[in-house]
Amino acid sequence: MNTYSEETVQELIELHSRLNEELISATISEISWERIIMHLEVQIERTRRFVEEYGEDRELQFYLVTDYARSNAYFDTEKTDDGGYVISLNITNPGYCRCLPKGTYKIYICAGNDILATPEIAPELAPCLAERSREFMYSKKNRAYCVDFSIAEDDSGLYPEIRVINTKGAGIKAFTEAPKKEPSANSQKFFNLKRVRNYMTKYYHYESGKADRSFNGEIRNILFMTEQSETLGSNLTSVIDKMKERGLDKEYNILTSARYQVEKSYSMQSWASVIKKVADADMIFLDDHCPIFDWLTLSPRTTLIQLWHAGAGFKSSGYSRWGHTGCPGPVSCHRQYDYGISGSTRVAHFHSEVFGVNREMLLPTGMPRMDEYLSPEYRKSTEKRLREEFPLTVGKEVILFAPTYRGKNRDAAHYPYEMIDFDELYKFCRETDKVVLFKMHPWVSQPVPIEDRFKDRFIDLTAYPNINDLFYITDLLITDYSSNIYEYSLMRRPMLFYAFDKIQYAFSRGFHRDYEEAAPGRICYDFESLMRALREEDYQFEKVEKYVDLHFEHMDSHASDRVIDWFILKHIPDEYVSKLKERQLRNEQLKRLDFSAAME
Repeated sequence: MNTYSEETVQELIELHSRLNEELISATISEISWERIIMHLEVQIERTRRFVEEYGEDRELQFYLVTDYARSNAYFDTEKTDDGGYVISLNITNPGYCRCLPKGTYKIYICAGNDILATPEIAPELAPCLAERSREFMYSKKNRAYCVDFSIAEDDSGLYPEIRVINTKGAGIKAFTEAPKKEPSANSQKFFNLKRVRNYMTKYYHYESGKADRSFNGEIRNILFMTEQSETLGSNLTSVIDKMKERGLDKEYNILTSARYQVEKSYSMQSWASVIKKVADADMIFLDDHCPIFDWLTLSPRTTLIQLWHAGAGFKSSGYSRWGHTGCPGPVSCHRQYDYGISGSTRVAHFHSEVFGVNREMLLPTGMPRMDEYLSPEYRKSTEKRLREEFPLTVGKEVILFAPTYRGKNRDAAHYPYEMIDFDELYKFCRETDKVVLFKMHPWVSQPVPIEDRFKDRFIDLTAYPNINDLFYITDLLITDYSSNIYEYSLMRRPMLFYAFDKIQYAFSRGFHRDYEEAAPGRICYDFESLMRALREEDYQFEKVEKYVDLHFEHMDSHASDRVIDWFILKHIPDEYVSKLKERQLRNEQLKRLDFSAAME
C-alpha cells in the first residue's frame, strides 16, 4: 500500500488477516507528545518466516482502527536503527484537515494488504498510561478534546486501547451559587453577534446561491480581505498592486474588505456589505485569522487562500498551541483553506501545523510583501532616506532592539523595560561608537524610557511604520521570539536573542519548534550574558546561513507574481499538483480499507 494511483485505489479495499500466524511481534515501549503530535516508539521482532516472505527491509504500515473495522488514520513512520519504528500522528489533522474523530481505537500493523499484528504495551509502560493521556482544552477552557490510553479488556495480552472524547461542562451546580449579575457589555455584545451571525448566514446562502447558479468555472471576482485591521496588510496589497501592474484588474473584479472585527462593533449595513462580497467572490485571499469563517461555511465554488503575514518564527499559534487559552476550536476558519503559502517546502510543516491542514497545501511562493524588501532599487533609496532622516546612524554601527510584546492580547500588551540596563548599554555604545534603535511591537503603547542623557545613542522608532526598512541600516539585531528574524536573515548579518523569560513564555504562549535549536544566533538568558556577547562579538553567526537555506526557496522579488500565476491563473507547478493528488488518493484509500478480517 505504498503506491497511490487512481487505478489501485479500488484494489486496496481487501485486507487479509494473518494475525494468528505471528509473523512479527510488536511492543510499544514509550508514548510521548510534541505539542499536538503523538509519538509511539514501537519495537519490532521479525520471525524467519516473515523475512523469507517479505524480506528484512519490508516497510510496515500502522493504522488506527475503530470498533467497526474502519481506519480513521494512518501513522507517519520513521524507522529506527534497531529495526523498530517511531510512529507519529497529529491528532488535530490526521491527514484530512479535521481532528481525529471521537471513538475507541486499536492499532493494526500491516505489510501491504496483510494485517500482521497489533502491538502490546511494554509491562513497564502499562502503569504509566494515564500520565501519557492528554486533555486539550478550548472554547475558553469550557470544552476539552481528550486522548486517553488504556489496556483493552483482553486476557491474552497488554493490548492498547486509545479512546478519543470531546467533552464540555458537566453542568453540576456548586453548593453555593454565585450571585446573579446584570448582563455585562461583553455578554450583550456576544448576544448581538450571535444574532448577526444567524441573519448573515441566511443572507450569505441567499446571495451565494445566486452566484453559484451563474458560475461557469472561471474566476471572476477576487476578494482581498482582513478582519484584523481597517487597512489591508502588505501581503494583500502587494498582490493587488502586481495585478494592476500586469493589467489583470481589467480581467478580474478586485474586491476589498478591511475591518477590525476582533475589537470593534459594526453596523448591520457593514456586515451585509462584507457578506455580499464574500458571497460574490470566486476566490478570497486572507493574511491572518478571519473570525467570520469560524462560523460561516463557504460555498465549494469559492477558493480560500491564506497569505499568512508572518514568516516562520517561534511563537505558537493556531493548532500548534491547542489546549492553551485562545486556541481555536476543532472547527475554525483555518479548516476552510484550500491553499496557504510558505517560503520553502522545508518549513511548510510549521504553517500546516498552525492551520491544521496538510503540508501539501502550503505552496512555496515566498511572501508577496518581500518583493519590495528584496528590490535593489527600493533598498538603495530607502537606506539613503533613513540616513538623512536619522543622522545619528551615519558613520556608526547600528543595533536594532526589536522584541515581541508580553501579555495575552493587544489590550494587555507591554514590555518589561526594567529588564534592560540602559546605563550599561549606553556605556557600551559610547565605548564602541554604536547607536541603538528601539522598535517595540506595535501593540506596546508605553514608550521606551529613554532619558535625555541617552539621546545621543538611543532612538525610539516604535512609531516608524515598517520595520523591514530599518533592517537595511542595521548591523546587529537583538530580538527574542519575534518572527522579524525571517526578513532580517536575508541581510546575512548577526543576531542576538535576549530570552530572559523563555520558560514563562514557553508555558504561556508556547513554541512550535525547539527554540535553542532554531534560533539563528546566540541566546542570552540574562542581561549580563547579553552584554558579554556584545563585547565579545559572540553571535554564533554561522547559524544565520543555515536558517536562510532552510526557510527560503526563492530569494527574488517575484513572490506576488507566483501567487498570481499559481492561484489566480491556475498554473501551479506539476510537482505540487501531484503531491496534492497523492494526498487525496491516500485519504480516499483510507476510507476504503476494511479491517473486518482482523476482528472475526
